[in-house]
Amino acid sequence: MSNITTKISLFILIVALITACNVVKKVPADKHLLLKNEILVNGKKNSEEDIVSQLVQQPNTSIFGYKLRLNMFNLAKNNTDSIFRAKYTANPAKYKRKAKWLSKKQVDRLGQSFWYSGWHSFLRRTGEPPVIIDTLKAKRSIKRLKAYYFNEGFFDANAKFTANYQEKKRGNINYSVTTGEPTFLDTISHEIETPALDSLYLLSKSKSYIKKGQQYKVDNFSNERSRITNYFRNHGVYYFQQQSVNFEVDTLNPNHKAPVKLNITDKVVKIGDSTQSKPYKIYRISQVNIFTDDNTTKNKMQIADSATYKNFNLYSVNKLRYRPKAIADAVFIQKDSLYNDDKRTLTLRSLSNLQVFNYPNIQYVEDTITQTLKANIYLTSKTKFHFDANADFTRSNIQIFGITGGSAVSIRNIFRGAETLQIGFHGNIGSSTDPTIAENRFFNISEVGADMRLNFPRIFLPFRTDKIISKSMLPSSIISIGFAKQTNIGLDKENLTAAINYNWIPKKNTTAKFDLVNIQYVKNINIGNYFNVYSSTYNRLNSLAKIYNNNNIDLSKEDGGADNFINSVLANQYPLLTPSTTDYKSIKSIKERKDRLTENNLIFAANFGYSKDSKSDFFDKEFYSFRGKLESAGNLLSIASNLAKEPKNSDGTRNVFGLQYSQYIKGEFDYVKNWDLTNGKIFAVRSFFGIAIPYGNSESVPFARSYFAGGSNDNRAWQSYSLGPGSSGGLNDFNEANMKIALNAEFRYKIFGNLNGALFADCGNIWNVLDNETDETKVFSGFSSLKSLALGTGFGFRYDFKFFLLRLDFGFKTYNPAKPETQRWFKELNLSKAVLNIGINYPF
Repeated sequence: MSNITTKISLFILIVALITACNVVKKVPADKHLLLKNEILVNGKKNSEEDIVSQLVQQPNTSIFGYKLRLNMFNLAKNNTDSIFRAKYTANPAKYKRKAKWLSKKQVDRLGQSFWYSGWHSFLRRTGEPPVIIDTLKAKRSIKRLKAYYFNEGFFDANAKFTANYQEKKRGNINYSVTTGEPTFLDTISHEIETPALDSLYLLSKSKSYIKKGQQYKVDNFSNERSRITNYFRNHGVYYFQQQSVNFEVDTLNPNHKAPVKLNITDKVVKIGDSTQSKPYKIYRISQVNIFTDDNTTKNKMQIADSATYKNFNLYSVNKLRYRPKAIADAVFIQKDSLYNDDKRTLTLRSLSNLQVFNYPNIQYVEDTITQTLKANIYLTSKTKFHFDANADFTRSNIQIFGITGGSAVSIRNIFRGAETLQIGFHGNIGSSTDPTIAENRFFNISEVGADMRLNFPRIFLPFRTDKIISKSMLPSSIISIGFAKQTNIGLDKENLTAAINYNWIPKKNTTAKFDLVNIQYVKNINIGNYFNVYSSTYNRLNSLAKIYNNNNIDLSKEDGGADNFINSVLANQYPLLTPSTTDYKSIKSIKERKDRLTENNLIFAANFGYSKDSKSDFFDKEFYSFRGKLESAGNLLSIASNLAKEPKNSDGTRNVFGLQYSQYIKGEFDYVKNWDLTNGKIFAVRSFFGIAIPYGNSESVPFARSYFAGGSNDNRAWQSYSLGPGSSGGLNDFNEANMKIALNAEFRYKIFGNLNGALFADCGNIWNVLDNETDETKVFSGFSSLKSLALGTGFGFRYDFKFFLLRLDFGFKTYNPAKPETQRWFKELNLSKAVLNIGINYPF
């Protein structure tokens, strides 16, 4: 029945689209639909974004040539109320029959229902009316084209258009631009009325955006005006105004060389109803006053406590709550220094970064006698204690119903140095029907945890670091410790973490993070449940046991039956299973994996991360971002165990506090690039490479530091943990390895309104390398292993809610390395085998 309904719905949709495909359906008889604009510049076709955007009239938008929004608009009916009334006016008997089982009022309201009216309103609102060729708008486009080329230095540019009307109410417009010869800048002179500014300008003249021999461009003059303004305001000229900067350019010179004169006039001051010009002055800072208890009556503030620290004056209406050094170190405005706009902005950022004040405010007061400025900084303290709590209801593949909650209390300025201590608790209780969980209670799974974070708004070390990481980089330090206990979810775990990390901003759009210490201890407390959790591993082992035990009895999962079979095989108690046989190797591999996933991990690491992006603001669509990370673990513990002469275990490893520690080095590289193709079209690519190499005390990398492939932010044609390693086919429940390659490409386009679409291709896989894995299908052995790179392709939809983006992607296995070589390409490209991914925001 469902198949019939689907086919009928598809048939109706196709018929509707075909009906709407008459793109000129709503074009008046004497008008023409604009199909295309063509621009010829000096006889050559030009489709550059800056040029095309000058045209006032653009054709209807399309997706791969199909005018979806226009066709939606054409589907909509006008005057739906009149059509509905006419339907029953012409057939009173039909109206009477309808009114028998619906009241007359309800029948009349049908005309405003979604089917009769709302649907068509939606189509009109979401669709796009036909763009009709308008010669008046074409003339405006001509003016804009000429103005654009004039601003680029082509003062003799000329433009014209031709409207080409075709049959069936269609047409194109051809624009032709003749630029003529460009004009270049000749001599550059300047006249500055304020002598002090003239001397100041000469110091920065070499950095000018306008130079002799350069082609005339308006943008260069605009940039130079901004540069001069910023330079003066960062060198003491507090009152400088950008309108004081103007240029005289002789654009009528017949030899296409334009002399330029820079004029910087004096300050214009309004006195009464008249204006007066006064020379600009260069100001120094005479005082820096910091008021730590701002209120609405700043000028009437009663000072109860004060302090002076390195030429900073601190005042408080109560007892001063902060150590003067903690506040002064966040202020970059110095006594006796020149006024500086950038230092004012940096001070505001730095004070906000302390996280103990609301909206810092800086005011300057001029002393007309000494011609200096007094800087008054007003701070409003946040409350010392802050409490947060949250709760969510959840559902996942683990639990059919769950309640997650958390709470945290923040104590600000705990040591009077603007430090913040945060103590948090979190927990989860849920209900699961997982057969591995034996309890019959409704809430039969749980997790509880607590953590503590202490934030310092500086580098917290016993020695000074200002020469390496200056205060202007807004450094901070975090000392954290946490504990979590998880029960009845797979292999129950206890997880203890502790870290000391430092963060700073070396330059704009760049961040650095250094974890001096990053400790994680993972203890498995329900190892006997292993074969219940990893059911696919058990099924493979059980099928082999039935063959070699010559019976049909399943191995016991929890009473040692599965483990006894493994140990018997490895002890050579099965004559048919020798170390050279494939099945023996499979059983040995199962044993090694179980040992790996059930071992307790002690990770004592340090790492450095660096990230940079070119985004100018939140709405920037063309940018790149880079993230790199290097981590090393176990070296300090190795030195300590050697110095303590800890005895070696039978496998050559050493323990610390009775625990075997992990030792490895790990590196990651992640690069993303977005190109704006205009009209809502974006092309984005991502490349990721990561590798973790065990050595010394480890033959493998801890599960918590390994890589997996698949999922909504990776290769979307595979589910999380289901891809790889290599061409092994994802045999385990959770497939992971210590090396990963991921390459992604995505074309995003606007459909209508806030709904966007995407086409994507994801390539990548995980492999084992330089560890104890012996299965050749999982091991990366050189460039030949790249043939096991998996390729997934698909399409998706994104709905933009402004504050977040909801994403729906359908991935198809286009090249599956787990298949035989003759069956890897295009064998799974159908909807029944698609993988649905739901995510928040873009995948990369």
